[in-house]
Amino acid sequence: MEEEEGPEERERWQVLEQAEEWLEGPMVFLAFVWFALVLVELVWGSAGIFAFLGTVIWVVFIAEFLLRFALAPRKGRFLRRNVVTVVALFAPALRFLRALRFLRLTRGLRLVRIVGTANRGLNALKRSFERRGLGYVLVATAIVTTLGAAGMLTFEPARVVEGGFESYFDALWWTAMLVSTMGSGFWPETGEGRVLALLLSLYGLAIFGYITASFATFFIGQDAEAEDGEVAGSAEVAALRREIAELRAALRDGQPPSSGG
Repeated sequence: MEEEEGPEERERWQVLEQAEEWLEGPMVFLAFVWFALVLVELVWGSAGIFAFLGTVIWVVFIAEFLLRFALAPRKGRFLRRNVVTVVALFAPALRFLRALRFLRLTRGLRLVRIVGTANRGLNALKRSFERRGLGYVLVATAIVTTLGAAGMLTFEPARVVEGGFESYFDALWWTAMLVSTMGSGFWPETGEGRVLALLLSLYGLAIFGYITASFATFFIGQDAEAEDGEVAGSAEVAALRREIAELRAALRDGQPPSSGG
């Protein structure tokens, strides 16, 4: 059980919150740029200016994290809140160790990078939307689907896995079917592909019900607004409330209720 925070610690948490608020805009922008660079690298490979830009943004992410870590009064609590961020920042560093290119660990680190990029992208999206309604869910699903498809193409290409993906658009279609809980006839063969497919399936199960309910609510609302709809609309409910109020007032005054309505 942690000790109660003192005035100095609370002040440092406030300074940390102010720093995060000041850095929020630039970091959200860089998060979306990073997402695009990782997507391009997974699908088409990264070289030249894209690789350099990705390295620069990664260094900025590390500097921003170290700044927040230095300001945090309780380092352990801060690290526990940012476990995925720490792992995602550490994984790209190992890509510079050329000896790891021939080890299976490289594929695992790529999976960690994909998950970390999705986490950073969703956090940036969360800070960009004031209300996290259907629009937020649809954009978040698009981020998860496009990045997940790039990962599946990386782990399950047709040149390596029998029945694998020939192109990014094949992987995108398969991932969309998986996230929408419809599924397809192909199942991953590699360990990394299976883990990524499991994560995509869990996301689909968690979010698809919300999307379905949102669309159902929309169509029910459209039917309620129609004059010949079977569902009572807001106007009809309001009229019913007025009639009930008039009836209560008439009964209270001892007058017979009006027959109009």
